[in-house]
Amino acid sequence: MKIQAHKTERLHSLDSLRAIMMLLGLVLHAAITYGSINYGGLWSLKDSNTTHISNDFIVFFIHYFRMPTFFLVSGFFGAMLFYERSPMKMLKNRVERIVLPFVVFLILLWPFIYFSFEYSGLIFGGNLDAKGVVLANFSEFKTWIPTWTFHLWFLYYLAMITFVTVLFALVLKRIPRLGSYFSKSFSWLIQQPVLRILIFTGITVLTYFMMGTAWLGDPFSFIPKLNTFIFYGSFYSIGWVLFKSKHLLDAFKKYDWLNLILGIILFSIYFYNRFTFGYEAEIFMKSIIVWLLIFGFTGLFIRYGSKHSARMRYLSDSSYWVYLVHLPFTAFIPGLLADWPIPSTLKFLVVLISTTIICYVSYHYLVRATFIGAFLNGRKYSRKLDDIKPLEKPVIPNMTLVTDNK
Repeated sequence: MKIQAHKTERLHSLDSLRAIMMLLGLVLHAAITYGSINYGGLWSLKDSNTTHISNDFIVFFIHYFRMPTFFLVSGFFGAMLFYERSPMKMLKNRVERIVLPFVVFLILLWPFIYFSFEYSGLIFGGNLDAKGVVLANFSEFKTWIPTWTFHLWFLYYLAMITFVTVLFALVLKRIPRLGSYFSKSFSWLIQQPVLRILIFTGITVLTYFMMGTAWLGDPFSFIPKLNTFIFYGSFYSIGWVLFKSKHLLDAFKKYDWLNLILGIILFSIYFYNRFTFGYEAEIFMKSIIVWLLIFGFTGLFIRYGSKHSARMRYLSDSSYWVYLVHLPFTAFIPGLLADWPIPSTLKFLVVLISTTIICYVSYHYLVRATFIGAFLNGRKYSRKLDDIKPLEKPVIPNMTLVTDNK
């Protein structure tokens, strides 16, 4: 009789955490146009007549923990695929869920991204014929060829980090004693609520020193940036090792609220005094803030989100599509609102709500139960919430970009 390997039960908390990190991208990109800081090439749009520092606070705060948390969770579920299925099945899954969507959606979305940014940029610059100018540019062939990765950069780096990590994991499989030592040490560490913050902060500080900078540059180029790879690769690797200690995830709940509150307080202090910090102080503040927020948010999701919820499952299933297609709307809608005599916060909310509605309506009717949903998530789903039920048998959770339910 063939005995199947034990599969980890669906981890609703990490599934939901990953989804929320993705969806926070909508909030960030809806707010950034109305911030008072000039983001240069990272975001060229600025409604200069309607800005406020509060929108920069939102952008900076989300930026500090969102992608590090996402890469950590991705590493966890990448390890789950690697160890509970096989390295080859894991790589096949990564190609299907990361590489192919990256290529397909970059090509499909590029014209819409180009039109949206050009249109709103011309509107903010006072060009009354913005639509005509942009449409005229579409006659040029180069307009249809992607030259940047834009918001899909994380897929680009996630694929590279995943494949490199798999190579290291294959080497470690040949040295089981070393792998066992790492796992045991890590299991002990995550049960020490104060020490783990200090150790992981130290790792991130060292990562900043290796990069030689306290700020990650523009990652939109197709030419990989080593600093971006190293920084997010460190979080992915920690998530990968964390999988071996999955039975200790409840340890994240200890001081979760305290970690979150301290993280918010320290971030606020840093944000409003960031120009007074020297290099060493800045990287230490950034490092401890990101780990306080990671442990805080992860602990809270484990505490309150570990049970099955049909709504959260729907949110998780939809998050990949919603994130992929949201950017043109968060760039185009601000151009439509340029002349509205309302505060920046209201404009930000109009952009966010409008984009969210468009993305979710399109997901519900055009994606969830169609071949597009199968392409992104590995299978089609019913549109009815009542059909989303907890599975009786343990399975690898349906983690968009991380695994699937096939």
